[in-house]
Amino acid sequence: MSNSVPEDGTLLPLMEEFYTIQGEGYNTGKAAYFIRLGGCDVGCHWCDVKESWDASIHPLTAADKIVEHAKQYPAKTVVVTGGEPLIYNMDYLTRKLKENDIQTFIETSGAYPLSGQWDWICLSPKKFKSPRPDITPFAHELKIIIFNKSDFQWAEDYAKLVSPSCKLYLQPEWSNAAKMTPLIIEYVMNNPQWEVSLQTHKFMNIP
Repeated sequence: MSNSVPEDGTLLPLMEEFYTIQGEGYNTGKAAYFIRLGGCDVGCHWCDVKESWDASIHPLTAADKIVEHAKQYPAKTVVVTGGEPLIYNMDYLTRKLKENDIQTFIETSGAYPLSGQWDWICLSPKKFKSPRPDITPFAHELKIIIFNKSDFQWAEDYAKLVSPSCKLYLQPEWSNAAKMTPLIIEYVMNNPQWEVSLQTHKFMNIP
């Protein structure tokens, strides 16, 4: 991981930024500007953006510049993802986005301390590095990736830690979707507090 990222978050290792339709979870189908930051040590073997793991290969970019880019698009919503964005201090970036009346969403594993001002926090915990207990109460959405049958019990364990108003989602891991989707459908029908999340952007062939 790059050590040159300033602690105040004014420069961030930007892997990519793009305007698209949000593909999964509660906000599926909504237009949003995605900001993908480099750097992650969670190490999910099925990660589809492993090139995001090494922060040092992604250029340090001024948070102000990222905000200027986000302002150019019709949807006033930004999704910060990674990598694992909470490795970095998100206070400065989210404050600047808020000053421009842009909603702030984050997708995080919860493995690092919560920073930033967020309108929507999607907590997607991973077995490889568990989320911090001080983050789970703030999640608006709990999204569990189902790779094998043991993940259902793991999902229930985390459902007990989030707030009663938190939305609960089960999402098949893409490479194992054919096998796990029927099990997810059956599980949600028997446990309707959960909902199904699909990676609709992959069906639509958009980023």
